[in-house]
Amino acid sequence: MRNRPPRSASNRPPTARGVSRRHLFGAGALAATSLPLAGCSTPLAAGLLGTRVSPDTLIYWNLFGGGDGVRMQDMQQGYREIYGPNSLQATTLTWGNPYYSKLTLATVGNQPPDVAVAHLTRAKPLWSGGLLDPITEEDLAGVGLSSASFNARNWEEQKVDGQNIAIPLDTHPFTLFYNKTVCEQAGLLDADGLIVDLTGMDAFEAALAEISAVTGGLAITVANVSETSTPWRFFWTLYNQIEGVTPFLSDDGATISVDEEAFIEVMSKVQHWVDQGWLNSGLDYATSQTTMFAGDSGFYLQGEWEIATAQSIEGLEFGMAPVPQVYDRPAVQADSHTFILPHMDRTPEQKQNAMEFIKAMLEQSLIWAEGGHIPSYLPTFESQEYQDLEPQRYYAESADYAVYTDAAWYSGSGSTFENTVGAQLGLVQQGLLTPEQALQAIRDQLEIYTTTPSPL
Repeated sequence: MRNRPPRSASNRPPTARGVSRRHLFGAGALAATSLPLAGCSTPLAAGLLGTRVSPDTLIYWNLFGGGDGVRMQDMQQGYREIYGPNSLQATTLTWGNPYYSKLTLATVGNQPPDVAVAHLTRAKPLWSGGLLDPITEEDLAGVGLSSASFNARNWEEQKVDGQNIAIPLDTHPFTLFYNKTVCEQAGLLDADGLIVDLTGMDAFEAALAEISAVTGGLAITVANVSETSTPWRFFWTLYNQIEGVTPFLSDDGATISVDEEAFIEVMSKVQHWVDQGWLNSGLDYATSQTTMFAGDSGFYLQGEWEIATAQSIEGLEFGMAPVPQVYDRPAVQADSHTFILPHMDRTPEQKQNAMEFIKAMLEQSLIWAEGGHIPSYLPTFESQEYQDLEPQRYYAESADYAVYTDAAWYSGSGSTFENTVGAQLGLVQQGLLTPEQALQAIRDQLEIYTTTPSPL
Protein backbone atom coordinates (compact mmCIF):
# COMPACT_ATOMS: atom_id res chain seq x y z
CA MET A 1 0.00 0.00 0.00
CA ARG A 2 1.22 3.52 -0.67
CA ASN A 3 2.55 5.69 2.12
CA ARG A 4 0.03 8.52 2.03
CA PRO A 5 0.94 11.27 4.52
CA PRO A 6 -1.86 12.69 6.69
CA ARG A 7 -3.39 15.95 5.56
CA SER A 8 -1.92 19.02 7.17
CA ALA A 9 -4.01 20.38 10.05
CA SER A 10 -2.59 23.88 9.74
CA ASN A 11 -4.88 26.74 8.82
CA ARG A 12 -4.96 27.56 5.14
CA PRO A 13 -3.81 31.09 4.29
CA PRO A 14 -6.07 33.23 2.11
CA THR A 15 -5.75 32.34 -1.56
CA ALA A 16 -4.72 34.71 -4.30
CA ARG A 17 -8.42 35.41 -4.88
CA GLY A 18 -8.53 37.08 -1.49
CA VAL A 19 -10.71 36.68 1.56
CA SER A 20 -14.32 36.64 0.42
CA ARG A 21 -17.75 36.37 1.98
CA ARG A 22 -17.36 32.66 1.32
CA HIS A 23 -14.54 32.41 3.86
CA LEU A 24 -16.45 34.44 6.42
CA PHE A 25 -19.53 32.26 5.92
CA GLY A 26 -17.45 29.11 6.17
CA ALA A 27 -15.81 30.12 9.43
CA GLY A 28 -19.14 30.90 11.06
CA ALA A 29 -20.86 27.80 9.72
CA LEU A 30 -18.02 25.55 10.77
CA ALA A 31 -17.98 27.03 14.26
CA ALA A 32 -21.70 26.45 14.55
CA THR A 33 -21.44 22.79 13.53
CA SER A 34 -18.11 21.58 14.89
CA LEU A 35 -19.21 20.73 18.43
CA PRO A 36 -22.16 18.48 17.57
CA LEU A 37 -20.23 16.82 14.77
CA ALA A 38 -17.18 16.10 16.91
CA GLY A 39 -18.92 13.32 18.78
CA CYS A 40 -20.37 11.45 15.82
CA SER A 41 -19.26 9.54 12.77
CA THR A 42 -21.60 10.99 10.15
CA PRO A 43 -20.33 11.41 6.56
CA LEU A 44 -20.29 15.18 7.03
CA ALA A 45 -18.22 14.83 10.18
CA ALA A 46 -15.74 12.64 8.37
CA GLY A 47 -15.26 15.36 5.75
CA LEU A 48 -15.29 18.42 8.01
CA LEU A 49 -13.16 17.01 10.79
CA GLY A 50 -10.82 14.91 8.69
CA THR A 51 -11.67 11.52 10.24
CA ARG A 52 -9.89 8.79 8.26
CA VAL A 53 -9.70 5.04 8.53
CA SER A 54 -5.91 5.41 8.30
CA PRO A 55 -3.54 8.26 7.37
CA ASP A 56 -3.11 6.95 3.83
CA THR A 57 -6.85 6.61 3.16
CA LEU A 58 -8.29 8.70 0.32
CA ILE A 59 -11.61 10.39 1.18
CA TYR A 60 -14.10 10.50 -1.68
CA TRP A 61 -17.60 12.01 -1.78
CA ASN A 62 -20.30 11.33 -4.35
CA LEU A 63 -24.06 11.70 -4.76
CA PHE A 64 -24.97 8.48 -6.54
CA GLY A 65 -28.01 6.46 -5.51
CA GLY A 66 -30.01 3.69 -7.15
CA GLY A 67 -28.36 1.81 -9.99
CA ASP A 68 -25.66 4.46 -10.32
CA GLY A 69 -24.81 3.97 -6.68
CA VAL A 70 -24.44 0.21 -7.10
CA ARG A 71 -22.17 0.66 -10.11
CA MET A 72 -20.07 3.27 -8.35
CA GLN A 73 -19.62 0.89 -5.42
CA ASP A 74 -18.37 -1.76 -7.84
CA MET A 75 -15.87 0.74 -9.26
CA GLN A 76 -14.74 1.75 -5.79
CA GLN A 77 -14.17 -1.90 -4.94
CA GLY A 78 -12.03 -2.19 -8.06
CA TYR A 79 -9.84 0.59 -6.68
CA ARG A 80 -9.56 -1.13 -3.28
CA GLU A 81 -8.52 -4.37 -4.93
CA ILE A 82 -5.54 -2.54 -6.39
CA TYR A 83 -4.52 -0.30 -3.48
CA GLY A 84 -5.78 -2.16 -0.42
CA PRO A 85 -8.98 -2.43 1.66
CA ASN A 86 -8.25 0.74 3.66
CA SER A 87 -7.16 2.81 0.67
CA LEU A 88 -10.57 4.45 0.15
CA GLN A 89 -13.22 5.99 2.39
CA ALA A 90 -16.20 6.65 0.12
CA THR A 91 -19.30 8.53 1.27
CA THR A 92 -22.59 9.02 -0.58
CA LEU A 93 -24.55 12.15 0.29
CA THR A 94 -27.99 13.44 -0.73
CA TRP A 95 -28.30 14.42 -4.40
CA GLY A 96 -28.77 18.09 -5.35
CA ASN A 97 -28.41 21.24 -3.28
CA PRO A 98 -27.82 19.38 0.03
CA TYR A 99 -24.76 17.69 -1.45
CA TYR A 100 -23.25 20.89 -2.79
CA SER A 101 -23.98 22.77 0.43
CA LYS A 102 -22.12 20.16 2.47
CA LEU A 103 -19.24 20.10 0.00
CA THR A 104 -18.99 23.88 0.20
CA LEU A 105 -19.11 23.86 3.99
CA ALA A 106 -16.42 21.20 4.24
CA THR A 107 -14.15 23.00 1.79
CA VAL A 108 -14.36 26.44 3.40
CA GLY A 109 -13.67 24.70 6.72
CA ASN A 110 -10.42 23.31 5.21
CA GLN A 111 -11.57 19.71 5.66
CA PRO A 112 -12.88 18.67 2.22
CA PRO A 113 -12.70 15.22 0.71
CA ASP A 114 -9.61 14.52 -1.41
CA VAL A 115 -11.78 13.89 -4.47
CA ALA A 116 -15.48 14.60 -5.03
CA VAL A 117 -18.06 14.23 -7.75
CA ALA A 118 -19.79 17.29 -9.16
CA HIS A 119 -22.07 17.85 -12.10
CA LEU A 120 -20.15 19.90 -14.62
CA THR A 121 -22.80 22.62 -14.35
CA ARG A 122 -22.24 22.78 -10.58
CA ALA A 123 -18.45 22.61 -10.79
CA LYS A 124 -18.23 26.01 -12.46
CA PRO A 125 -19.81 27.97 -9.57
CA LEU A 126 -17.57 26.06 -7.16
CA TRP A 127 -14.56 27.12 -9.20
CA SER A 128 -15.72 30.74 -9.33
CA GLY A 129 -15.99 30.68 -5.54
CA GLY A 130 -12.42 29.51 -5.14
CA LEU A 131 -13.50 26.07 -3.93
CA LEU A 132 -11.60 23.93 -6.45
CA ASP A 133 -7.96 23.28 -7.26
CA PRO A 134 -7.02 23.34 -10.96
CA ILE A 135 -5.93 20.19 -12.76
CA THR A 136 -2.83 20.86 -14.81
CA GLU A 137 -1.52 19.13 -17.89
CA GLU A 138 1.30 17.82 -15.67
CA ASP A 139 -1.27 16.35 -13.28
CA LEU A 140 -2.91 14.55 -16.18
CA ALA A 141 0.36 13.34 -17.68
CA GLY A 142 1.40 11.97 -14.30
CA VAL A 143 -1.27 9.26 -14.60
CA GLY A 144 -1.10 8.80 -18.37
CA LEU A 145 -3.96 11.16 -19.28
CA SER A 146 -4.24 14.20 -21.53
CA SER A 147 -6.99 16.32 -23.04
CA ALA A 148 -7.01 13.87 -25.97
CA SER A 149 -8.21 11.15 -23.57
CA PHE A 150 -11.70 12.67 -23.37
CA ASN A 151 -14.74 13.54 -25.45
CA ALA A 152 -13.92 16.92 -26.98
CA ARG A 153 -17.31 18.49 -26.19
CA ASN A 154 -17.35 17.97 -22.45
CA TRP A 155 -13.60 18.44 -22.09
CA GLU A 156 -13.86 21.93 -23.55
CA GLU A 157 -16.99 22.64 -21.52
CA GLN A 158 -15.18 22.03 -18.23
CA LYS A 159 -12.47 24.61 -18.98
CA VAL A 160 -12.73 28.04 -17.36
CA ASP A 161 -10.31 30.78 -18.35
CA GLY A 162 -8.09 28.17 -19.98
CA GLN A 163 -7.80 26.05 -16.83
CA ASN A 164 -9.06 22.53 -16.26
CA ILE A 165 -11.43 22.51 -13.31
CA ALA A 166 -12.84 18.97 -13.55
CA ILE A 167 -12.33 15.59 -15.17
CA PRO A 168 -15.52 14.35 -16.89
CA LEU A 169 -16.65 10.78 -16.28
CA ASP A 170 -19.62 10.86 -18.65
CA THR A 171 -22.22 12.74 -20.61
CA HIS A 172 -25.81 12.08 -19.54
CA PRO A 173 -28.17 13.52 -22.17
CA PHE A 174 -31.92 13.85 -22.49
CA THR A 175 -32.89 10.90 -24.67
CA LEU A 176 -35.75 9.46 -26.72
CA PHE A 177 -37.09 6.10 -25.50
CA TYR A 178 -39.50 4.34 -27.84
CA ASN A 179 -41.84 1.39 -27.55
CA LYS A 180 -40.95 -0.89 -30.45
CA THR A 181 -44.30 -2.64 -30.54
CA VAL A 182 -46.20 0.64 -30.88
CA CYS A 183 -43.71 2.15 -33.32
CA GLU A 184 -43.75 -0.92 -35.52
CA GLN A 185 -47.54 -0.68 -35.80
CA ALA A 186 -47.12 3.00 -36.66
CA GLY A 187 -44.66 2.14 -39.45
CA LEU A 188 -41.78 3.94 -37.74
CA LEU A 189 -39.17 1.15 -37.56
CA ASP A 190 -36.63 0.36 -40.26
CA ALA A 191 -35.54 -3.07 -41.42
CA ASP A 192 -33.22 -3.41 -38.41
CA GLY A 193 -35.99 -2.64 -35.95
CA LEU A 194 -34.66 0.85 -35.20
CA ILE A 195 -36.55 4.12 -35.26
CA VAL A 196 -36.56 5.82 -38.65
CA ASP A 197 -35.01 9.23 -39.22
CA LEU A 198 -37.30 11.88 -37.70
CA THR A 199 -35.28 14.97 -38.59
CA GLY A 200 -37.41 18.06 -39.13
CA MET A 201 -40.63 19.27 -37.59
CA ASP A 202 -42.81 17.81 -40.33
CA ALA A 203 -41.35 14.32 -39.95
CA PHE A 204 -41.55 14.43 -36.17
CA GLU A 205 -45.14 15.64 -36.05
CA ALA A 206 -46.15 13.10 -38.68
CA ALA A 207 -44.67 10.40 -36.43
CA LEU A 208 -46.63 11.72 -33.45
CA ALA A 209 -49.82 11.56 -35.50
CA GLU A 210 -49.10 7.98 -36.60
CA ILE A 211 -48.40 6.86 -33.04
CA SER A 212 -51.54 8.57 -31.77
CA ALA A 213 -53.56 6.66 -34.33
CA VAL A 214 -52.15 3.41 -32.91
CA THR A 215 -52.60 4.23 -29.21
CA GLY A 216 -55.86 6.11 -29.64
CA GLY A 217 -54.37 8.98 -27.67
CA LEU A 218 -50.91 9.91 -26.48
CA ALA A 219 -47.88 9.69 -28.72
CA ILE A 220 -45.18 11.05 -26.39
CA THR A 221 -44.88 11.50 -22.62
CA VAL A 222 -42.78 14.05 -20.74
CA ALA A 223 -43.04 14.32 -16.95
CA ASN A 224 -44.25 17.71 -15.69
CA VAL A 225 -46.21 17.17 -12.45
CA SER A 226 -44.28 17.35 -9.17
CA GLU A 227 -41.25 17.42 -11.45
CA THR A 228 -39.17 20.41 -12.52
CA SER A 229 -35.98 18.96 -14.01
CA THR A 230 -37.69 17.21 -16.91
CA PRO A 231 -39.58 20.27 -18.22
CA TRP A 232 -36.30 22.17 -18.16
CA ARG A 233 -34.45 19.43 -20.06
CA PHE A 234 -37.28 19.26 -22.60
CA PHE A 235 -37.29 23.00 -23.17
CA TRP A 236 -33.50 23.42 -23.22
CA THR A 237 -33.17 20.69 -25.84
CA LEU A 238 -35.68 22.23 -28.24
CA TYR A 239 -34.59 25.83 -27.58
CA ASN A 240 -30.98 25.10 -28.48
CA GLN A 241 -31.99 23.43 -31.72
CA ILE A 242 -32.97 26.88 -32.99
CA GLU A 243 -30.11 28.57 -34.79
CA GLY A 244 -28.74 31.74 -33.23
CA VAL A 245 -30.48 31.61 -29.84
CA THR A 246 -28.94 33.51 -26.95
CA PRO A 247 -27.98 31.98 -23.58
CA PHE A 248 -30.75 31.85 -21.00
CA LEU A 249 -28.39 33.41 -18.45
CA SER A 250 -25.34 35.58 -18.97
CA ASP A 251 -22.96 37.69 -16.87
CA ASP A 252 -22.51 34.73 -14.50
CA GLY A 253 -26.25 34.66 -13.87
CA ALA A 254 -26.77 38.38 -13.32
CA THR A 255 -28.71 38.77 -16.58
CA ILE A 256 -31.65 36.84 -18.00
CA SER A 257 -30.75 36.95 -21.68
CA VAL A 258 -33.12 34.31 -23.05
CA ASP A 259 -34.34 34.81 -26.61
CA GLU A 260 -37.99 35.65 -25.97
CA GLU A 261 -39.12 34.82 -29.50
CA ALA A 262 -37.49 31.39 -29.35
CA PHE A 263 -38.86 30.78 -25.84
CA ILE A 264 -42.41 31.49 -27.01
CA GLU A 265 -41.92 29.42 -30.17
CA VAL A 266 -40.83 26.34 -28.22
CA MET A 267 -43.45 26.56 -25.49
CA SER A 268 -46.21 27.33 -27.99
CA LYS A 269 -45.19 24.20 -29.87
CA VAL A 270 -45.37 22.21 -26.63
CA GLN A 271 -48.89 23.51 -26.04
CA HIS A 272 -49.83 22.69 -29.63
CA TRP A 273 -48.73 19.06 -29.14
CA VAL A 274 -50.86 18.91 -25.98
CA ASP A 275 -53.84 20.40 -27.83
CA GLN A 276 -53.44 17.78 -30.55
CA GLY A 277 -53.62 15.05 -27.91
CA TRP A 278 -50.11 13.87 -28.77
CA LEU A 279 -48.35 15.07 -25.59
CA ASN A 280 -49.62 14.64 -22.03
CA SER A 281 -50.88 17.76 -20.29
CA GLY A 282 -49.92 16.43 -16.85
CA LEU A 283 -48.05 13.31 -15.74
CA ASP A 284 -45.63 12.72 -12.91
CA TYR A 285 -42.22 11.10 -13.38
CA ALA A 286 -43.25 7.51 -12.76
CA THR A 287 -46.47 7.64 -14.77
CA SER A 288 -44.77 9.24 -17.76
CA GLN A 289 -42.59 6.11 -17.88
CA THR A 290 -45.25 3.49 -17.34
CA THR A 291 -47.50 5.05 -19.97
CA MET A 292 -44.92 4.31 -22.65
CA PHE A 293 -43.86 1.00 -21.13
CA ALA A 294 -47.50 -0.17 -21.22
CA GLY A 295 -47.89 0.83 -24.87
CA ASP A 296 -50.21 3.75 -24.20
CA SER A 297 -47.72 6.04 -25.94
CA GLY A 298 -44.86 5.39 -28.31
CA PHE A 299 -42.25 7.91 -27.21
CA TYR A 300 -40.95 8.89 -23.80
CA LEU A 301 -38.32 11.58 -23.11
CA GLN A 302 -36.02 11.32 -20.12
CA GLY A 303 -32.38 11.02 -19.13
CA GLU A 304 -30.67 7.92 -20.44
CA TRP A 305 -30.25 6.64 -16.87
CA GLU A 306 -33.79 5.25 -17.08
CA ILE A 307 -32.41 2.50 -19.28
CA ALA A 308 -32.21 0.29 -16.18
CA THR A 309 -35.90 0.81 -15.44
CA ALA A 310 -36.88 -0.04 -19.01
CA GLN A 311 -34.69 -3.14 -18.99
CA SER A 312 -36.39 -4.34 -15.82
CA ILE A 313 -39.86 -4.43 -17.46
CA GLU A 314 -40.56 -8.00 -18.50
CA GLY A 315 -41.65 -8.29 -22.11
CA LEU A 316 -40.97 -4.64 -23.00
CA GLU A 317 -39.37 -4.18 -26.41
CA PHE A 318 -37.86 -0.72 -26.40
CA GLY A 319 -35.23 1.30 -28.18
CA MET A 320 -33.33 4.51 -27.52
CA ALA A 321 -32.17 7.26 -29.84
CA PRO A 322 -31.03 10.87 -29.70
CA VAL A 323 -33.84 13.38 -29.33
CA PRO A 324 -34.77 14.17 -32.95
CA GLN A 325 -33.63 17.44 -34.47
CA VAL A 326 -36.92 19.22 -35.12
CA TYR A 327 -35.50 22.73 -35.67
CA ASP A 328 -32.29 23.96 -37.30
CA ARG A 329 -29.46 21.99 -35.72
CA PRO A 330 -28.84 18.97 -33.50
CA ALA A 331 -28.78 19.80 -29.79
CA VAL A 332 -29.73 18.01 -26.60
CA GLN A 333 -29.73 19.06 -22.98
CA ALA A 334 -27.09 17.23 -20.99
CA ASP A 335 -24.80 17.40 -18.02
CA SER A 336 -21.69 15.47 -17.06
CA HIS A 337 -20.65 13.84 -13.84
CA THR A 338 -17.11 14.96 -13.16
CA PHE A 339 -14.35 14.41 -10.64
CA ILE A 340 -13.15 17.55 -8.88
CA LEU A 341 -10.35 18.36 -6.46
CA PRO A 342 -11.80 20.52 -3.66
CA HIS A 343 -9.40 23.25 -2.60
CA MET A 344 -7.02 22.19 0.16
CA ASP A 345 -3.36 22.18 1.14
CA ARG A 346 -2.03 19.27 -0.88
CA THR A 347 1.41 17.74 -1.08
CA PRO A 348 2.57 16.56 -4.51
CA GLU A 349 2.02 12.99 -3.33
CA GLN A 350 -1.55 13.75 -2.24
CA LYS A 351 -2.28 15.29 -5.65
CA GLN A 352 -0.80 12.22 -7.33
CA ASN A 353 -2.87 9.89 -5.18
CA ALA A 354 -6.04 11.79 -6.08
CA MET A 355 -5.22 11.59 -9.76
CA GLU A 356 -4.51 7.86 -9.51
CA PHE A 357 -7.94 7.36 -7.97
CA ILE A 358 -9.60 9.31 -10.79
CA LYS A 359 -7.69 7.32 -13.40
CA ALA A 360 -8.78 4.07 -11.77
CA MET A 361 -12.40 5.20 -11.96
CA LEU A 362 -12.07 6.18 -15.62
CA GLU A 363 -10.57 2.82 -16.49
CA GLN A 364 -13.76 1.20 -15.16
CA SER A 365 -16.04 3.39 -17.29
CA LEU A 366 -17.59 0.39 -19.00
CA ILE A 367 -19.30 -0.52 -15.71
CA TRP A 368 -20.64 3.04 -15.61
CA ALA A 369 -21.75 2.92 -19.24
CA GLU A 370 -23.86 -0.17 -18.62
CA GLY A 371 -26.17 2.13 -16.63
CA GLY A 372 -26.74 4.34 -19.67
CA HIS A 373 -24.22 7.15 -19.27
CA ILE A 374 -22.00 7.91 -22.26
CA PRO A 375 -18.35 7.51 -21.23
CA SER A 376 -16.16 10.58 -21.62
CA TYR A 377 -12.97 8.52 -21.44
CA LEU A 378 -12.22 7.73 -25.08
CA PRO A 379 -10.40 4.42 -24.56
CA THR A 380 -13.68 3.12 -23.13
CA PHE A 381 -15.96 4.93 -25.59
CA GLU A 382 -13.97 3.63 -28.57
CA SER A 383 -13.65 0.10 -27.22
CA GLN A 384 -15.45 -2.74 -28.94
CA GLU A 385 -17.12 -3.62 -25.64
CA TYR A 386 -18.85 -0.23 -25.49
CA GLN A 387 -19.66 -0.14 -29.20
CA ASP A 388 -21.41 -3.49 -28.78
CA LEU A 389 -23.68 -2.22 -25.98
CA GLU A 390 -27.31 -1.92 -27.04
CA PRO A 391 -29.19 0.36 -26.97
CA GLN A 392 -26.40 2.58 -25.59
CA ARG A 393 -24.54 2.85 -28.88
CA TYR A 394 -27.59 4.19 -30.68
CA TYR A 395 -27.67 7.49 -28.76
CA ALA A 396 -23.94 7.86 -28.07
CA GLU A 397 -23.60 10.61 -30.68
CA SER A 398 -25.60 12.91 -28.38
CA ALA A 399 -22.41 13.59 -26.43
CA ASP A 400 -21.00 15.51 -29.38
CA TYR A 401 -23.76 18.13 -29.41
CA ALA A 402 -24.66 18.25 -25.73
CA VAL A 403 -25.83 21.62 -24.40
CA TYR A 404 -25.18 22.49 -20.77
CA THR A 405 -27.11 24.88 -18.54
CA ASP A 406 -25.58 28.35 -18.39
CA ALA A 407 -23.23 28.93 -15.48
CA ALA A 408 -24.48 30.83 -12.44
CA TRP A 409 -24.12 30.37 -8.70
CA TYR A 410 -27.78 29.31 -8.50
CA SER A 411 -27.95 27.16 -11.67
CA GLY A 412 -27.03 23.66 -12.75
CA SER A 413 -28.46 20.20 -12.19
CA GLY A 414 -30.82 20.00 -9.24
CA SER A 415 -30.48 23.73 -8.64
CA THR A 416 -32.75 26.59 -7.65
CA PHE A 417 -32.69 27.79 -11.26
CA GLU A 418 -33.77 24.43 -12.62
CA ASN A 419 -36.53 24.12 -10.03
CA THR A 420 -37.82 27.66 -10.64
CA VAL A 421 -37.80 27.61 -14.42
CA GLY A 422 -38.92 24.00 -14.72
CA ALA A 423 -41.97 24.62 -12.56
CA GLN A 424 -43.22 27.39 -14.86
CA LEU A 425 -42.53 25.35 -17.99
CA GLY A 426 -44.52 22.48 -16.49
CA LEU A 427 -47.48 24.82 -15.97
CA VAL A 428 -47.38 25.82 -19.64
CA GLN A 429 -47.55 22.16 -20.64
CA GLN A 430 -50.51 21.75 -18.29
CA GLY A 431 -52.27 24.66 -19.99
CA LEU A 432 -52.33 26.74 -16.81
CA LEU A 433 -50.04 29.48 -18.13
CA THR A 434 -49.36 30.97 -21.53
CA PRO A 435 -45.72 31.02 -22.64
CA GLU A 436 -45.70 34.80 -22.12
CA GLN A 437 -47.03 34.45 -18.57
CA ALA A 438 -44.47 31.76 -17.76
CA LEU A 439 -41.59 33.89 -19.00
CA GLN A 440 -42.71 36.83 -16.88
CA ALA A 441 -43.06 34.58 -13.84
CA ILE A 442 -39.56 33.26 -14.43
CA ARG A 443 -38.17 36.79 -14.60
CA ASP A 444 -39.98 37.76 -11.42
CA GLN A 445 -38.94 34.70 -9.46
CA LEU A 446 -35.31 34.80 -10.56
CA GLU A 447 -34.86 38.48 -9.78
CA ILE A 448 -33.73 37.82 -6.23
CA TYR A 449 -30.93 35.59 -7.58
CA THR A 450 -29.90 37.77 -10.50
CA THR A 451 -29.53 40.77 -8.19
CA THR A 452 -27.71 38.90 -5.40
CA PRO A 453 -23.93 38.49 -5.58
CA SER A 454 -22.71 34.92 -5.37
CA PRO A 455 -22.41 33.76 -1.74
CA LEU A 456 -19.67 31.32 -2.72
